[in-house]
This record gives sequence, C-alpha cells and structure tokens, in this order.
Amino acid sequence: MGRAGRRAVTENLSRLRTDWKLDFVVVNAENATSGMGLSGSHAKTLLDAGADCLTLGDHAFDQKDMLQFIEQEPRVIRPLNFSKAAPGKGAGLFTTRSGRKVLVAQALGQVFMKRPFDDPFSALEPVLKTHPRGGMAQAVIVDFHCEATSEKMAMGHFCDGRASLVAGTHTHVPTADAMVLPRGTGYITDAGMCGDYHSVIGMEKTEPLRRFITGMPKERFTPANGEATLSGVYIETDDRTGVTTRIAMIRKGGILEPAAP
Repeated sequence: MGRAGRRAVTENLSRLRTDWKLDFVVVNAENATSGMGLSGSHAKTLLDAGADCLTLGDHAFDQKDMLQFIEQEPRVIRPLNFSKAAPGKGAGLFTTRSGRKVLVAQALGQVFMKRPFDDPFSALEPVLKTHPRGGMAQAVIVDFHCEATSEKMAMGHFCDGRASLVAGTHTHVPTADAMVLPRGTGYITDAGMCGDYHSVIGMEKTEPLRRFITGMPKERFTPANGEATLSGVYIETDDRTGVTTRIAMIRKGGILEPAAP
C-alpha cells in the first residue's frame, strides 16, 4: 500500500527469502502506486526486490502504463474475470529457482464490489482443471481479491483439494483464521496489507474521517507513509501432492508485529 508498503517489501523481502528459504513469493501489488494500482516502474522495483509474481485487483489498470507493461511482463497477473478485453493474463505457470512448478491465479469477487465482474467460480474452474495440484504444478496459489468474508470463505471451500493456498486480498486488514482445510488447501480470509496501519486501510486518516463524519469530500485520499508492517501468509507444501502441510501468518515490523511475551 503506497510508498510505505513498497518500502516494507524492498527492505525485508531479500533477507526473508534467505532466512526462511523461500522457493516462491507472490506479492499483491494492487495499491502499490499512490494507493491506486501499480505502475510499471514500481512493478520492476518489487520484482527486483525478490517477488516472483505480482497480482493486481480491481484497480489493475488505474495506472495507465500497466496496460502496455503487463503485455511485456508475464510475472504480473491481473484478475481472470476482470474483462475479456483486458490485456495480460489471469493465471500463470511459473518455475521456481529449484525447478518446481507453481500456478498462480487471481479472481475478483462480486459481493459489495463497486462494479459487477464475471462469476469468479466459473472463471477459476477451467484453470484448476487444466493445472491439477500435484500434477503439472507442484503448488497452486489462488489470490481471491474480494470484499465479503463469506465469499472468500466460499472460494476457499470451492478450491479445497485443488489449490495449495487460497489467500484473500483487498480489505487490507489481516485476519486471524489461517488454517488448512480438510482436503489440504491452506486458507486465510485476508493476508493483510504491507503498509502503515496508523491509517484508515492505508490512507492518511484526515480525509477518510472527514468523509465519514460530514459525508462530503474535500481532498484526495493520500497513502499514509509512517512505519509499515509487512503482512502476509507463509505455507509449506508437499511436492508430490501439492497439499499444504503448514500455514502461518506473517507480521514483521510496524505496529502489528507480535510483542515478546
């Protein structure tokens, strides 16, 4: 989320890759540029920092240069059900540094979103069928960019047994429900934002508060730029089956990092 979120990733990701022996890293970069979308230059910054794949969301093309950039950079994934005319792809099969294959797919939810999108369940179905977990892909990751927790949970169960991980994004607030579903799919309702949590979902507090109190806008929203918390989710998978064997929430730095007992 904004400059603070980019800073949290660029300052921490390289070390975390080494310390945690990470094979593959997905970063949702939906709000990385001024809180609205992702520019090509900021995409390069995050990829250079150690991200293997960047996902987008409902603000996928708010930064107009992404319309061209995404066609040249296959490591950037936009939602499958964004628009049939949208450039880029909604899923990609990637090779890790160790030679493993990882499928990453993203879909947008429909409930409480500002405009209607195509059905995310039917959009994901052919992708999951074509890339069976533990077959062509050692791991299958689904980023579900969605407002409603109920829709995210439904997607988790829809993908259980077919995905290695379903991670919710979009609401910016990390949830405490990381779990492994009955058929071996890791799940979290929202991975949380990388950004300044002394804010209103990553934005400086003054203007959102004014709008809530008075109902009238005065200025544009501006991303908060204080100390950021790096938030996310970590999984370990079985190479043969793609089943998630361990899942853990990530909180590094800022106000959300757990205090020592």
